[in-house]
Amino acid sequence: MVGNHPYVKWAIECIENYVKYGRKIEIKEDLPEELYTRKAACFVSLHTIYGDLRGCIGTIEPIYENLATEIRENAIAAATRDYRFEPVSADELNDIEVSVDVLSEPEYVESIEELDPNIYGIIVVSGFKKGVLLPALDGVNTVEEQLRIAKLKAGIYSEPYEIYRFTVERYF
Repeated sequence: MVGNHPYVKWAIECIENYVKYGRKIEIKEDLPEELYTRKAACFVSLHTIYGDLRGCIGTIEPIYENLATEIRENAIAAATRDYRFEPVSADELNDIEVSVDVLSEPEYVESIEELDPNIYGIIVVSGFKKGVLLPALDGVNTVEEQLRIAKLKAGIYSEPYEIYRFTVERYF
């Protein structure tokens, strides 16, 4: 696991400690100040060195008191609780790449003309069902494809739904 940005280095440290020792590490004093002072939603994504998704968990609204905690909790969840995958093992750690996406506040979308899958992630909502898709994903090149995947993730089929968009700051 290698990452250059401080947010990614923090996520990796959290994952490694949890996978190897089964414990969450405390928020460290040497982290960038904005991790203590900023409150934002984020996603942590894990990929194999071959580019295959290995885990992705996040929040669409901040849940924790700061971004450091948000990253720690989502990093551990992406490595151990993404229902699509077995938990990451200690043997896999060297073969996983990590990215952190910090989300803007979601904005209500009046028309799909306001969407662009390379710029905006989307949230589709119908009642209690929600589907989220990050922007700039390989293989998602059209608004229609982005909506189809997000609706499928939410279990939204023929019922009416609302769309929200957001941007991300993506770190590797």
